[in-house]
Amino acid sequence: MTAHARLQASTPDHHQLTVRDQRFARGQRRERGVDPVAAAWFAALSASFPRGEAMFIDAVRQHRDGVPEKLAEEIRDFIKQEVNHSREHLAFNRAVEEAGYDLTHIDARVKNLVAMTQSLRPIAQLGITCALEHFTAIFAHEFLTNRDELTPAGIGDIDLWLWHSVEEIDHKAVAFDTFLHATRDWSAFKRWRFRCLLMLIVSIRFTRNRSTDAIELMRQDGIGTWAARWKLFAYLVYSPGLLRRVARNWLRYFRPGFHPWDHDDRYLIAGWEMEQAGRASAGAHDPQRAPAAA
Repeated sequence: MTAHARLQASTPDHHQLTVRDQRFARGQRRERGVDPVAAAWFAALSASFPRGEAMFIDAVRQHRDGVPEKLAEEIRDFIKQEVNHSREHLAFNRAVEEAGYDLTHIDARVKNLVAMTQSLRPIAQLGITCALEHFTAIFAHEFLTNRDELTPAGIGDIDLWLWHSVEEIDHKAVAFDTFLHATRDWSAFKRWRFRCLLMLIVSIRFTRNRSTDAIELMRQDGIGTWAARWKLFAYLVYSPGLLRRVARNWLRYFRPGFHPWDHDDRYLIAGWEMEQAGRASAGAHDPQRAPAAA
């Protein structure tokens, strides 16, 4: 067995992606001022998703020729999932704007960052995608595990974030497995050094840029710059401490031989699906109960 095959063996053979084409809270008015820090952070994340996910699709698509059939099928489903995510976050972002927030400068910043990434070599674009997909997967794990602490009122439709989190876990290894295939002729050390260096760069830029965007949105809520910085730092590091909570899973990426499915958290997908089935059953017996998504 080759080193490449050993690395790929971490992907469960029986795991199959599921494309859950759902729509959320069309026409729902977004609340303002309930928790401006959490609301700003989630809005900043959402503002980056449509362009960012289009970049992920392009990065993976550039390397799909010649991949094994199972991975080719996963890439097709990955693309479908990401297209659906972009559509729903565009709707979410429109709700943010309708609540009175200006996303113009944030969108321009994201557009420039995506253009900068897409000017790099295709393999670097794929490596950056792997790093960002790890971020989204570990955030998704934390969100599904501790939703009550991380989902205060005012962030928008929580069902959207739960659905998105489930699919981020579902496809968390697709870009990485594509990277393994694209670099199958590289030495293990070269591959490890390359992806770790990109993760360090991505980590700095991701936290800096999303924080800048969140602070901009808090400024629009009348919070001064220094106060906004402190409040956001406390939110991300202290309570509820999203960045602190994901630190251990983030560090796993730097382990030689790392694979996203080394941490098998599909039980979170199963739990969400059971919850959805229960809600659907309750809705079928209660005509007054509105469905979470249409």
